[in-house]
Amino acid sequence: MSLTPIRQTHSLRDYFWIAARGFCIGAADVVPGVSGGTMAFILGIYDELLNAIHAVNLDFIRRLITLRWREAFAHFPWRFLLALGLGIGTAIFSLARGLRWMLEHHPSLVWAFFFGLVLASVIVVRKRVRHWTLAAITLAVLAASGAYVLVGLTPTQTPDTPWFLFLSGAIAICAMILPGISGAFILVLLGKYQYVLDAVVHFDVLTLVIFATGCTVGLLSFVRLLRWLLRHYHDPTVAVLAGFMLGSLRKVWPWKETLVNGVDSHFAHEVNVLPSAFSPEVGLALALLLLGVALVWGIEYLAARRIEPVRSSVPEG
Repeated sequence: MSLTPIRQTHSLRDYFWIAARGFCIGAADVVPGVSGGTMAFILGIYDELLNAIHAVNLDFIRRLITLRWREAFAHFPWRFLLALGLGIGTAIFSLARGLRWMLEHHPSLVWAFFFGLVLASVIVVRKRVRHWTLAAITLAVLAASGAYVLVGLTPTQTPDTPWFLFLSGAIAICAMILPGISGAFILVLLGKYQYVLDAVVHFDVLTLVIFATGCTVGLLSFVRLLRWLLRHYHDPTVAVLAGFMLGSLRKVWPWKETLVNGVDSHFAHEVNVLPSAFSPEVGLALALLLLGVALVWGIEYLAARRIEPVRSSVPEG
């Protein structure tokens, strides 16, 4: 089944609502566990978004390089992408400061909410596997085990160097086009969520440019591979994604304790612990965890009512 063709023209009112939908997608992308791709599904622009990204092909790039801009943009949905991008950017810059404050002053509450979001997302992604064969189950178990070990080995601080920031953007942005997979969650696993959040709050232009460049390269290079994998190896691909998310829950467990090596304090690492005693804060954290689960399930319910599952939107070939 092919994707819905790109609409070449929209009215001014249409672009306003596209920007409003972009704001909703951006708000989802800021929060680990909530998928911007799922939000695009609910809002009915997922097909148009994939087509717009796919329109950035070799012919388009060749025309840009040879300064034939009129030809390049004649049939390119730049107005759609501009309106959507403005909405996404507005959401990110307006919500980042509040999230940063919460992470600094109430980390266990924030991570409890995130844990609920990701836990529910695992169930959502699992349902996208058409047939759970022995091979799919094996791949999911291996992915979950590998992710569990990997995030346990991740140091408290990952490099803040340009190459790692670029790589983080390239990997995280790929999650945007996967309903059920959160790009912000990928940044959490890479140890760059709060770093990028701080860059947004303080408008660190250099950091944001490096990160955005990685996002652009990652999105353009991954979208075609992803479409091919979902078309030809749908169940194994989704099984691996579900397993990866399940194992990675270790990273977003709300209650942690930092252990410091007695010889070298640079080798500090975090371990997951249970709350020492029940308190109002623990009760609130549990309530936020359940709220996160309910939010994702509610979004998925609306998505299921809005359009058909993601696999039917993957083009032939």
